[in-house]
Amino acid sequence: MDRLKQIESFVAVATKGSLTAAATAEGVAPAVIGRRIDALEERLGVKLLVRTTRRISLTHEGAAFLEDAHRLLADLASAEASVSAGGVKASGHLRITAPAGFGRRHVAPLVPSFVAQHPEVSISLNLADRLVDLVNEGFDCAVRVGDLPDSSLVSVRLADNRRLCVASPDYLARHGRPMVPADIARHDCLTLSSEASQTRGWAFTIDGQTAYVRPATKLDCSDGQVLHAWCLEGLGLAWRSWWEVESDVHAGRLVSVLDDFAAPPNGIYAVFAQRKHLPVRLRLWIDFIKATYGDPAYWSTSSRSPHVD
Repeated sequence: MDRLKQIESFVAVATKGSLTAAATAEGVAPAVIGRRIDALEERLGVKLLVRTTRRISLTHEGAAFLEDAHRLLADLASAEASVSAGGVKASGHLRITAPAGFGRRHVAPLVPSFVAQHPEVSISLNLADRLVDLVNEGFDCAVRVGDLPDSSLVSVRLADNRRLCVASPDYLARHGRPMVPADIARHDCLTLSSEASQTRGWAFTIDGQTAYVRPATKLDCSDGQVLHAWCLEGLGLAWRSWWEVESDVHAGRLVSVLDDFAAPPNGIYAVFAQRKHLPVRLRLWIDFIKATYGDPAYWSTSSRSPHVD
């Protein structure tokens, strides 16, 4: 006997209060509903309903199962309703957060295209260089760049993120070029002050292992774009992502140093709360940005590429 029909019949009887009412609503005989309930209870090995000639009541197990059954049927109805005319239809509101610099370049430009594909979805985009508390602040998804802290959140890796140490030609002419990672202790360094970033130092590969070197901080700021500007002004070394400084390196405005010690790339991630069933709009958004960042053509232009050809 169809398991779904058994569950639907159980919910109908529990909701309507009688076999007859549930049978009338479906247009079948009460005996059919009764057989489905019997088969469900036998399969589960528990009694869900107490049936007398006058009334039907839920057992303790039946009450617990009813809540799960309601949710299962609602999820199924939502899934069926979301698929129409050969495509997936999403609706509702998404709250998304991302780091300010990366968000301006690689998240905000994608939002109009996503909304154009799914016109019944609305989006609020928050750009902030801090670790946003998704659950307590009510966000559906974060796009995060770099090493992720241990948490109960779910993450999906979207792309690699290469990092490098850069400085202006003017700064290097005045202070010399660092030759090994330990040399940065003798240089003016521009660091991100956010508690969520670079807390372990700048990452390098030393003797085949990833090691973290604490920079000698000259200036720090919570805004990565400010650090970028300070670096261009010749105020010190900065440890930045390739997607941010690539055009400046190619143009000669910045010089990449310590390339022989570059650490393996970390990641660009979509992060969301632990949920058994994602809303269709959130699942589609994650699929959309993953497909976009996963396409080599997306990163191929010199103004956006986080990879070396």
